[in-house]
Amino acid sequence: MKKIAFTPDGEQAVEFYVLEQTTIGGVTYILVTEAAEEDDGEAYILKAAPDTEGEEQVYSMVEDDEELAAVVGIFENMLDDIDFA
Repeated sequence: MKKIAFTPDGEQAVEFYVLEQTTIGGVTYILVTEAAEEDDGEAYILKAAPDTEGEEQVYSMVEDDEELAAVVGIFENMLDDIDFA
Protein backbone atom coordinates (compact mmCIF):
# COMPACT_ATOMS: atom_id res chain seq x y z
CA MET A 1 0.00 0.00 0.00
CA LYS A 2 1.39 3.40 -1.00
CA LYS A 3 2.17 5.95 1.72
CA ILE A 4 2.12 9.73 1.39
CA ALA A 5 3.06 12.52 3.79
CA PHE A 6 0.48 15.23 4.41
CA THR A 7 1.83 18.43 5.96
CA PRO A 8 -0.81 20.91 7.10
CA ASP A 9 0.41 24.52 7.11
CA GLY A 10 2.79 25.04 10.00
CA GLU A 11 2.21 21.58 11.44
CA GLN A 12 4.17 18.35 11.62
CA ALA A 13 3.83 15.89 8.72
CA VAL A 14 1.39 12.99 9.04
CA GLU A 15 1.79 9.85 6.96
CA PHE A 16 -1.26 8.28 5.34
CA TYR A 17 -1.83 5.02 3.51
CA VAL A 18 -3.59 5.55 0.19
CA LEU A 19 -6.55 3.17 -0.07
CA GLU A 20 -7.98 4.31 -3.40
CA GLN A 21 -7.92 7.12 -5.94
CA THR A 22 -10.54 8.45 -8.36
CA THR A 23 -11.00 11.39 -10.71
CA ILE A 24 -14.33 13.22 -10.95
CA GLY A 25 -14.76 16.13 -13.34
CA GLY A 26 -11.00 16.41 -13.82
CA VAL A 27 -10.35 16.62 -10.06
CA THR A 28 -8.37 13.84 -8.37
CA TYR A 29 -9.49 12.55 -4.97
CA ILE A 30 -7.70 10.05 -2.74
CA LEU A 31 -9.05 8.00 0.13
CA VAL A 32 -6.46 7.71 2.89
CA THR A 33 -6.09 6.36 6.42
CA GLU A 34 -3.46 6.55 9.16
CA ALA A 35 -4.01 2.90 10.10
CA ALA A 36 -2.14 -0.01 8.58
CA GLU A 37 -4.11 -2.32 6.30
CA GLU A 38 -5.01 -4.83 9.03
CA ASP A 39 -6.13 -2.15 11.53
CA ASP A 40 -9.38 -0.22 11.69
CA GLY A 41 -8.95 3.51 11.46
CA GLU A 42 -10.56 6.70 10.30
CA ALA A 43 -10.59 7.41 6.60
CA TYR A 44 -10.16 10.84 5.04
CA ILE A 45 -10.84 12.11 1.54
CA LEU A 46 -8.27 14.51 0.14
CA LYS A 47 -8.65 16.64 -2.99
CA ALA A 48 -5.68 17.30 -5.27
CA ALA A 49 -4.75 20.65 -6.77
CA PRO A 50 -1.46 21.74 -8.37
CA ASP A 51 0.80 23.82 -6.17
CA THR A 52 1.46 27.43 -7.10
CA GLU A 53 4.60 26.43 -8.98
CA GLY A 54 2.80 23.58 -10.76
CA GLU A 55 5.46 21.00 -9.86
CA GLU A 56 3.61 18.91 -7.26
CA GLN A 57 0.11 17.97 -6.23
CA VAL A 58 -1.15 19.67 -3.09
CA TYR A 59 -3.88 17.84 -1.19
CA SER A 60 -6.50 19.35 1.08
CA MET A 61 -9.34 17.85 3.07
CA VAL A 62 -12.71 17.91 1.30
CA GLU A 63 -14.87 20.16 3.48
CA ASP A 64 -17.91 20.93 1.29
CA ASP A 65 -20.72 18.59 2.43
CA GLU A 66 -22.21 18.06 -1.04
CA GLU A 67 -18.84 17.39 -2.65
CA LEU A 68 -17.90 15.04 0.20
CA ALA A 69 -21.15 13.07 -0.10
CA ALA A 70 -20.66 12.62 -3.85
CA VAL A 71 -17.08 11.41 -3.46
CA VAL A 72 -17.97 9.09 -0.55
CA GLY A 73 -20.60 7.50 -2.79
CA ILE A 74 -18.01 6.83 -5.48
CA PHE A 75 -15.56 5.28 -3.00
CA GLU A 76 -18.33 3.15 -1.44
CA ASN A 77 -19.07 1.69 -4.88
CA MET A 78 -15.38 1.04 -5.49
CA LEU A 79 -14.64 -0.57 -2.12
CA ASP A 80 -17.12 -3.09 -0.76
CA ASP A 81 -15.14 -3.81 2.42
CA ILE A 82 -14.98 -0.23 3.75
CA ASP A 83 -17.74 1.21 5.92
CA PHE A 84 -18.10 4.99 5.78
CA ALA A 85 -20.65 5.21 8.61
